Order: sequence, then structure tokens, then C-alpha cells
Amino acid sequence: MEEINELQELLDLLAAKKYTKLREKLSEMNDADIAAFIEELDEEDFLKVFRILPKSIAADVFAYLPVDIQQFIITALSDREAASIINNLMADDATDLLEEMPANVVKKLLANANAETRRDINHLLRYPEDSAGSIMTVEYVDLKEKSTVAEAIERIRKIGVDSETINICYVLDAKRTLKGTVALRYLLISPPDAIIGDIMHENVISLQTMMDQEEVAHQFQKYDFTSMPVVDNENRLVGIVTVDDVVDIMTEEATEDIEKMAAILPTDKPYMKTGVIETFKKRIPWLLLLMISATFTGKIISSFEDALSVYVVLTAFIPMLMDTGGNAGGQASVTIIRGLSLDEIEFGDLLAVVWKEIRVALCCGVTLAIANFAKLMLLDKVGLQVTFVICLTLILTVLFAKVVGCMLPMFAKKAGFDPAVMASPFITTIVDAISLLVYFRIATQLLHI
Repeated sequence: MEEINELQELLDLLAAKKYTKLREKLSEMNDADIAAFIEELDEEDFLKVFRILPKSIAADVFAYLPVDIQQFIITALSDREAASIINNLMADDATDLLEEMPANVVKKLLANANAETRRDINHLLRYPEDSAGSIMTVEYVDLKEKSTVAEAIERIRKIGVDSETINICYVLDAKRTLKGTVALRYLLISPPDAIIGDIMHENVISLQTMMDQEEVAHQFQKYDFTSMPVVDNENRLVGIVTVDDVVDIMTEEATEDIEKMAAILPTDKPYMKTGVIETFKKRIPWLLLLMISATFTGKIISSFEDALSVYVVLTAFIPMLMDTGGNAGGQASVTIIRGLSLDEIEFGDLLAVVWKEIRVALCCGVTLAIANFAKLMLLDKVGLQVTFVICLTLILTVLFAKVVGCMLPMFAKKAGFDPAVMASPFITTIVDAISLLVYFRIATQLLHI
């Protein structure tokens, strides 16, 4: 309720054009909350609000805004104003923005940025997208191995204000090779004349510049760090990745996997800001592929028309068998995909995974068959032979579905593909065909048709 009242107060001040009072109110707020307020406004107003922000917080607020609003603001500002924003952004945030901007705008912004900002941005832009090098920042505190604690603290005072974090400082030798780390708290409690090389932590866990961002997130999850150094092939420090960037990565990767598992081409735009045509383009390729692949199901049914004409009752249970198989395969695939993404499962675990899924499938299949047998005999009054065919098919369908569902994502990962593409829609199509083949083969053999 308090947040709603605060938002309404800000809107009232804006509507009344009381810009001085609005500026004072905004200055008292958290940067992320100011960005959230700006997001609620229309284009004319959020540009107006952004212009009245104090220069000391404008760049920090800008970093929290969605990319489309950032683009609108940066193109609407004068060259001088835009350059001021770029110069005051952290290098990784500035790089993320420029990667989304048209080439002519990027050229103009870089031309007006100061030399140091230009160097840092160009340094980051040369790394492949979604690599550790592309998401790192070059604003960090580096210390010399032979410096004293007093000299180190003085350096932190000098450059710390422009650094992403000062909690951990990185110790380098003359060739900028990463030798160790030292926490700020150790500097504060150590004697002023202590040598950094003597108090630093030498066992440093670092990231490689070309490491995939998903693996970067796994490293943070494994070690529970708030920041990690990024080094090149010669172990020279080139930047750091901080936990706020990792949270964005995890959200991005989870969204991408969910979209792939739903047979949608991934997009980096929010749903409400994605146009109808763009959404159509993201969805139609997989729908076409799945529709074409589903025609095999129709061919299987048509090839057994004679059997169905003799036992028409068999037709009534096709949807149940196909849905059960698809659901069973989907359960297995989603579980394995999640395990692969968290590095809990590797390709070497294939036999163990298959053996486990076979046992789970038999337990599930037999339980479903018993429940179905009771329903068919007591409620549907279906003949014993037909009931046996359906129940046996059910067990085998669940078995095949879970085996296929666990194997395909693992083979996809081994082949270098994202295992998320082997999720429910794709596996369901395969399992549908398998379940029909099993159903009709068992029916023709046991019912002699």
C-alpha cells in the first residue's frame, strides 16, 4: 500500500509539473525503484523524468532500465548528454547497450565517449557473445604483489569509487598475471607495513574469457562467490564477473530453456513488448516441423484401417495411449534436461540413467495398467482380450516413452546441441508414433486380425 501511495505521489508531482519537488523525491529513492517508476510512464514522460534526474544517479538508474527504453533515451539525448551517460556506465553495461544499438548510433556514441571508456568498450566487444569476456567488467581494484597494506588502501580510496566492487581486490605481478586475491577486511585488520604478497590468498579460482556464460553461472553457484576474476590464456587478469550479472544470466538461460522446451525460438524481449508478427515468427517454424512430423502418426493409423474396422473399440483408446506416452516421455525429458543444465548428469551417466528410467517406467506402467484394467472391465465393459491388449500396450508405451525421453536430451548435449530442444513437443511426436506401432502390433498378434 505504501509503494502504491508513493507511486501516486510521484505521478501527481509529474502531472502538476512540480519538477523540483519530483527531483527531490526521486533523489531519495533507490536507483532500481526509480527505474521501475520510469518504466510505468509513456515515452514523453519517461524521457522528461530521466532528464530531471541528478547527474550523479542518472547513469546508475539508466543501467536498470530495459533495453528498449535505454535505446529510446540514448537516441533522444544530445550527443553530449548521451556521452555523459556512456562514460558513467560500468563498461559491461555500456557494452550490453551498444550491442543492441544500430551501427550508426554506436559509431556516434563511441566518437563522443572519452578515450578510457572507448578502450574498455572496444575491449569487451571483441569477445564472442554469451562468453565470460563479453559479460565481464573491467572496473576492478588491482594491487601490486609487493605493495604494502597502506599503499593498497590508498589505491582503493583512489580508484574504488569507479570500481564494480572493492570487497575483493586482485593481486597482480609486473606482467599482470593473477597471483592471488585479498579481501578488504583483511587489509583493514592487517598492519600498514604488511606486504600484500604475504597476506594474499593464492588459491584463486578464475574464469576463462571464452567460457560460456551458462558455465560461468555454474561456477558462481558452485563456489558461492560474489565476484570472480576473468583471465586470458596466459592467466593475465582482464576483468571480473559479478553476481548481479550472473543473476541476469540465470534468468536469461532459464527463459531460453523454457521457450525451447515449449517449441518456441528464444527471444530476448518481454512478452508484452514483442509484436504479433515477431511472436508469430518465433513460434511457426517448430509448429510446422511438428505438424509435418505428426503426419507419420496419421499414416500409421491409416495402415491399420483393416484392424480398426474389425475392432472399432480399439480406436477409442488411441488418445489415452498417446497422451499417456507423451506425458511419460515429457516427465523424463524435463528431469534429464534440468539435470544436464545443472551439471548433475553427464553423458557418461547414460546407462545408469536409462536403467533407472526403465525401472521407474515399469513401476509407473504396471500401476497405470492395473488402474486401467479395473476401469475397462468394471465401467467400460470391454472384453478381456481387448483389455489385455490395451494394458500391455500401456506398459510398453510408458517404457519406450521414458527411455526415449531420457536418452534424446543426453545425445543432443553430446552432439553439441541444447538439450532443451528435445523437450516435450518433440518427444511427444516421437512417442505418439511408437505407441501406435506398439498398439497395433500387439492388437494384430493377440486378436488375430
